[in-house]
Amino acid sequence: MVAFHLTFDLGFFGFIPPDTVMQPFWMVFARLVAGSFVVLAGVSLVLAHGNGLRGRAFVRGTATVALAAVLVTAATLVAIPQGWVFFGILHMIALGRVLGLPFLRAPAWLLVIAGVAIWAAPYLWQSAVFDSRALAWVGFAVTQPLSMDLEPVFPWFGPFLLGMAAARLGLLPTRGIPGPAGRALAWAGRHSLAIYLIHQPVLLGTLWLITTVLKG
Repeated sequence: MVAFHLTFDLGFFGFIPPDTVMQPFWMVFARLVAGSFVVLAGVSLVLAHGNGLRGRAFVRGTATVALAAVLVTAATLVAIPQGWVFFGILHMIALGRVLGLPFLRAPAWLLVIAGVAIWAAPYLWQSAVFDSRALAWVGFAVTQPLSMDLEPVFPWFGPFLLGMAAARLGLLPTRGIPGPAGRALAWAGRHSLAIYLIHQPVLLGTLWLITTVLKG
């Protein structure tokens, strides 16, 4: 995620061709990063509440992600009004946590079937009725409205359910990475939301400062 945004910012400030992130590699890379976010959110829901919903913790966690999503929407409305984020990755994760509740006790096979079906649905059927921002978040738009980050429920709730299935099946590493690298990754995992919110302003500010110095 940080690598993708750094590449975008380098193009924005003219250090590299501005269309670099539109190249096939970076487009696929961005989709894989978004997919990993959603899958891990599904894994997290099962790890935290698979043995019984802890109501207060669930509400607190979901509200935190939802508030962060609102902050992203507000910031992009001001900074990028032509492509503001009305339903990005954080919006999808917050809603996914709620939609995932009925599936908490579902068997892994059902999660896999539902996940694949939801992922495939918008590739099998679309309608112009969903082209407006009011409905594009559902995921069946023929032409999606311009947005810097749009991760609709269909197909992205599919990977969320697949993450839940992976947790149910125990398809998770049981041993961490040893040494400083493992500790660094663990720290990043515990503070992933803060990193998500802060890294782009830091990157933009740093590159703006470098650009100002070079031009001066």
